Amino acid sequence: MTRCFVTAVMRHETNTFSPIPTPVADFGRIGPTDGPARGDEALRVYANTNNPVAAYIDIAAEEGAELVFPIAANAHPSAPAPGEIIDLCADAICEAVQKGCDALFLDLHGAMVTQAHDDGEGDLLGRIRAIAPDLPIAVALDFHTNLSAAIVDNATVIAGYRTYPHIDMYETGDRAGRTLIRALNGEVNPVMAWHSLPVLTHMNRHAPSMQPMKDMYAKAIAAESAGTVLNASIFGCFPLADIPHVGLSAIVVADGDKDGAERLLYDILNEGWERREEFVFPVEPVEKSISEAKALDGGPVILVDHGDNCGSGGNQDVMAVLKEVLRQDLDNVCAGPFCDPESVAQMIEAGVGAKITLQLGGKVDMPAMDLKGEPLKVTGTVRRITDGSFTITGPMFTGVKFNIGRCAVLDTGKVEIVVSEGRYEPFDVGAFTHAGIDPARKKYVLLKTRQHFRAGFEPLAKHIVMVSGPGTCTSDYSLFPWKNLRRPVYPLDPDAESNLPTQS
Repeated sequence: MTRCFVTAVMRHETNTFSPIPTPVADFGRIGPTDGPARGDEALRVYANTNNPVAAYIDIAAEEGAELVFPIAANAHPSAPAPGEIIDLCADAICEAVQKGCDALFLDLHGAMVTQAHDDGEGDLLGRIRAIAPDLPIAVALDFHTNLSAAIVDNATVIAGYRTYPHIDMYETGDRAGRTLIRALNGEVNPVMAWHSLPVLTHMNRHAPSMQPMKDMYAKAIAAESAGTVLNASIFGCFPLADIPHVGLSAIVVADGDKDGAERLLYDILNEGWERREEFVFPVEPVEKSISEAKALDGGPVILVDHGDNCGSGGNQDVMAVLKEVLRQDLDNVCAGPFCDPESVAQMIEAGVGAKITLQLGGKVDMPAMDLKGEPLKVTGTVRRITDGSFTITGPMFTGVKFNIGRCAVLDTGKVEIVVSEGRYEPFDVGAFTHAGIDPARKKYVLLKTRQHFRAGFEPLAKHIVMVSGPGTCTSDYSLFPWKNLRRPVYPLDPDAESNLPTQS
């Protein structure tokens, strides 16, 4: 008898301090949208891409199963969305499940907060479990998951990304999906052990390719590769969320051996706690970072403005770092994209070849951080105008078609500035090449990003300089007005104690 599988996407990384609103209309395919994709449209958007759900699609085909894809809701990182988005996703998924299915395969983020829920994924899974208490459910989660009891208690199998930038998204779906298939076939009996530490890791210090996470993840990967466990995942956490369950966490899925899963879990997280100081990223003044970059030989020098990273909910229009680049007179620079629809419209109206003076960026205030937007007066020539469309060729989201709204390039003589209508973290060189700029030929490349730039730009970088500009993604956690975060938590509370259970 042919099996029936249901799959769905619900992803949003929520920065609770972000001033960028997240209407339901933003939960469509990547780029300007009119809301979640459904059915054949969802399948068309996600098939053959580097996404967990693409692996689910392929697994269903291999298994000869009917696949139902009721909804795909995916929004760019920003402020909490209306609670309605959980209702839309839950209703669509539950309706499909109630029609009859053998398994559910979910592609979730793990750090979704709405105006009504501090644990969007946990709430979604709880609603599904209420109508299907015995349904096998596989869940693929982002590396920046804030793991909660509600997520774990309502899933059968969980696997998380092992990379940051996230280049193993398809692989993660494959890992979760194939474990669930083995469970469906009666080959394994998944049991899970998990824990969350009171540690707010810094995102510039917790990538699995870097220490101390590298050693921790080596243990998880080795155990999974050897077949000692079915899946083992570590979550660096998304620390820019003022909710109780933020923290460095891990989950181990074992074949009936709960004690073995707990031993591996303790070993991994105990190392994380012992090395917690290594997860802290020290900030330095912007002018010092740019001065040091100016003294470097060769290029490209990648300047990483991580305090205003729209991929973590930033405005993408804070001008402090570009202002310092201009003040220190760096030459042969490309920069952006900066999100400023007003300036894009002015450049389009002026036309290619026109000389124009703009009050660039600084259009959005950041009340949670007590920061006012400060436009930067800049004069240059309009070099190019584009529709903002390009296809990702790099290793993250490979094959996905992006549209960041209309774009225009302002050339000051020393700096080519890409300005866009939409927000986009530049993890692929297409943000520049589609506008006729080759970043490999520049001495300096200024990006609003944190780690995802490494997917597309690290291979061409001679040097990388992290620049601690202001914004709602700052690495100085003391600047956030915390209200709901669990306390004590490290490093805000240096004397915080581990909550790991004692091992016998």
